[in-house]
This record gives sequence, structure tokens and C-alpha cells, in this order.
Amino acid sequence: MRLCLFLLFLWTMVPMNGQQTVYRTEVFDPLIHSLQVRVENAPLYPPIISLQGDDHIVISFDQFIDDPQYLSYSIIHCNADWTRSDLSELEYLDGFNNRPIEYAEMSLSTYRNYIHYKIMFPNESVNFKVSGNYVVIVYPEDEPDKTLLYACFSIHSNQVTVPCRISTKTDIDYNDAHQQIEFNVLHPHYEIRSPQTELKIYVSQNNRRDNEVIVTHPLYVKSKELVYAHNKDLIFEAGNEYRRFEMVTTKYRGMGVAELRYYDPYFNVTLLPDFPRADKNYVYDQTQNGRFTIRESDATDSDLEADYFIVHFSLDYDKPLLDGNIYLEGEFTHDLFDNRSKMIYNPDTRQYEKTLFLKQGAYNYQYLYLPYGQTKATPSLIEGNYVDTKNEYLIKVYHRVQGERYDRLIGIGRCIL
Repeated sequence: MRLCLFLLFLWTMVPMNGQQTVYRTEVFDPLIHSLQVRVENAPLYPPIISLQGDDHIVISFDQFIDDPQYLSYSIIHCNADWTRSDLSELEYLDGFNNRPIEYAEMSLSTYRNYIHYKIMFPNESVNFKVSGNYVVIVYPEDEPDKTLLYACFSIHSNQVTVPCRISTKTDIDYNDAHQQIEFNVLHPHYEIRSPQTELKIYVSQNNRRDNEVIVTHPLYVKSKELVYAHNKDLIFEAGNEYRRFEMVTTKYRGMGVAELRYYDPYFNVTLLPDFPRADKNYVYDQTQNGRFTIRESDATDSDLEADYFIVHFSLDYDKPLLDGNIYLEGEFTHDLFDNRSKMIYNPDTRQYEKTLFLKQGAYNYQYLYLPYGQTKATPSLIEGNYVDTKNEYLIKVYHRVQGERYDRLIGIGRCIL
């Protein structure tokens, strides 16, 4: 029975139009909230661990139900572009796939009841044989065709090192509105014969996929070293520091909160009105580059004791934009531009507004503008671009020689201005 169900699950992963699914961390069920993919004990680090190391990936989320539901998960190995690789389970997993989620706990003394689920990798049932990208697919037990969420993470083999630098003196402006990335790939004990054809290097800013770039050609090649510099594809808009707010207690208003009131059956949090920051003076603020942290100030275990509040966002703007939309961007929206993150213009208040159900904690966010017909958003209209912004850049080096059937993630680099 389980074999038949799993074969059905595999069949459902192949789209009918022949196009491969491009996976990313996202939620498909409206009862699922607060999905996080983290390195254990390193909440500010990207979801990447070493194949040979002792670190663990932790996937956690809440489900708005009163009694635990039996959920299962399956693991898929992906190429550098997050499409499914050609490897079989036996080639990338040591252990069993299609496993039940064993950790499920009921919330404690909260207005909004929920079940908190947690999965850790590697675990006693499964480990990983190869490096690369992985996606965990969660679904109700015995219903593999009903996908609840995707959770994406990466595993690198640490075979190359990637020192990187951020320059504000770019190939298009000088200490103005952009930042340019330069990096080296050092491979003293690893063979790369043709970097132009064998390597795919992905560079992202603050975990965003919309402005991620792919680099294939080094500026020049040294002995056991590749140099990537003066590449216009590696120029990013500088943006601005993320905005922040905190709601960690019902006893007082937290940072960025204008009003905290209980309207049966939930607490409502009205944030202070936001205003465009473009063309203003840059102000440094120590943020977490878009991440959010679950926390209730009086809790022993915030994962179970933090409650859910109705949170009201507002952005002052004189008139609606006619050629694009404004989106809330941050880890809590999974950096997606969809209906959940899209701001709606209210002509009565002359504000862009959004209401979300969020768990208590500390949140980072910013407003990005996405013109119609485009996939790359910009901070320039609302947040502005300031060269001193403390952005986080992640460099992922993938390697595939001719004849191989998957992209190895052989090393990563991470730098913050």
C-alpha cells in the first residue's frame, strides 16, 4: 500500500505540461503558518550545512487545528536551479524516504490553538549521501498528492573555499546606489578542468530569489584559483536596512507598534505607519536581513507558548501606482510576490495596507516595488538605495562535469558589508 502511494506521489511531481517544478520554500495550505528552515543553534545563518559536518537542518511550522494530524514528508534532490535532479533515492539518501513527522505538540494557553511540528535532518531514519539542493515535501499521511508545503535547504561538500568582498565602488557608479561582489574560488585539492562549462555559481542578496544572479565565466584563471571580479552581473541595488517590529508580550506595545488591543477572539497589533525612505538620509539599524524570530517574553518554550496576533501594516502613499505593485518582503512572506505579500491601496486612508496573522516574535521586512510583467523587484521607489546598507550575500558554487547527472554543491561563500 505504501509503495503504491509513494509511486503516486512521484507521478504527481511531474507537471502535465512537461515543465519541471522549480522548488522554493513556500506554503500551500492556509492552515499552515510560521514555516522556518534553519540551521540548528544558528538562526541567522542561511539553511545550508556541510555534508561532513555535525550541524542539523531544522524545519518547523504550525498547523491551525485542535488535534495533531498525522503528517509525512519526502525528500527530493534538486539541481542548481531547484528543479528535480536525475538521481534516484538510493543515490542521494542513506535511509528511508516517505517518513512520518514524529514531533507534533499542542500549543499551550494560546487564544489560537495550533499544533507545532518539527523535523530535523540528518536524523535516525535518514542521512544524505551527496551535496546539492534538497526540498522536503510535507503532506498528510496516505495523501501524498496533497502538498502542504515545500521546505528548501542545501548541503555543501566543502571542497573549495570562497573568500568574497563587497565593493561600493562599482563598475556603474561610485559610492552611490549599488554594491558589487567580487570573489575567488580556491581549489588546491579539487580538480576543475573547465570552469566556464563545469561551474554554475549562484549569488543572492538577503536570500532573495528574484534578483539572484548566475555567473559562469571567471575574469581569469590562476593555478588552483578562479577570480570573479569586474562582472556587471554581480552589481546589486544597495537597498536600505530592513524595517523592524516586535510583539513579544501582551503587557505593553513593542518596537514599531502603535496599538495593541484585544478584539475577541484575538489580539490586534497596529504597527506605526510606514513612510517612503527614498531620498531621505541613510540611518543605520542592526537588522537580521529579513529574518524573523519566534519569541514570547514570558514563555519557557516560545514555539508552543507564543500566540498569534492579527497584524496591520500601513504605508503612506499619495496615490496608487498604476504600473506595478508593492509587496512586503521578508522571511515571513518567504520572499514571494503573491497575494499574501501584496499591499492593497486604500483611497480613504491614502495608504497601502495589509493584514496578516503572525506569531509573536521579532520581524524584519521591507517594501519592494514590482512593475507589471517583470520578475525582479526594486527597493528604489519606497526604501531607496544607500551604499552603506548592511546586506548579506551568499555565493553557492555548483560543479557538474560532462556525463554527471546532478550538480554538486562544492562550496559556499558568505559576506556582509
